[in-house]
Amino acid sequence: MKDEAQTLIARDPTLLLVDDDEPFLRRLARAMEKRGFEPETADSVAAGKAIARARPPAYAVVDLRLEDGNGLDVVEMLRERRPDCRIVVLTGYGAIATAVAAVKIGATDYLSKPADANDITNALLALSDTLPPPPENPMSADRVKWEHIQRVFEQCERNVSETARRLSMHRRTLQRILAKRSPR
Repeated sequence: MKDEAQTLIARDPTLLLVDDDEPFLRRLARAMEKRGFEPETADSVAAGKAIARARPPAYAVVDLRLEDGNGLDVVEMLRERRPDCRIVVLTGYGAIATAVAAVKIGATDYLSKPADANDITNALLALSDTLPPPPENPMSADRVKWEHIQRVFEQCERNVSETARRLSMHRRTLQRILAKRSPR
């Protein structure tokens, strides 16, 4: 598999990374470069679309939620400019509806953060008729629950009472969960 992967990458190693988390973007770019890709980074939808328009890559990793909009706009531009582009959508807020939307628009795969470079490489290079191998270190069920609660809390503008109402949870229970550290 490793030789096949290197052959695929060697044909066209261009890779677009779009994420507004600067430290994550730099780490991922370095890791992907070590795997043989030639990464180009963008920290916004506008910058990602500009690169997709000017130099459409063979591979792309796009964050779903960016400061200036939705990463699916970049996915659409990539699909228009280069239909054979292999695209992985990343997000810290995994949801079935957004996964379906990403795949319908043309993403090859959808991964929840934290995804490491191995998971991303496996998803980028997976054959379309096979699923990539499961992640080495998937999020625990407790972590997924915590991430969901945090997402709803942020969407409710950090209002504990509103978040508790939307999650059908007692407000004090929610306060205890929010006071704890995130599970691993």
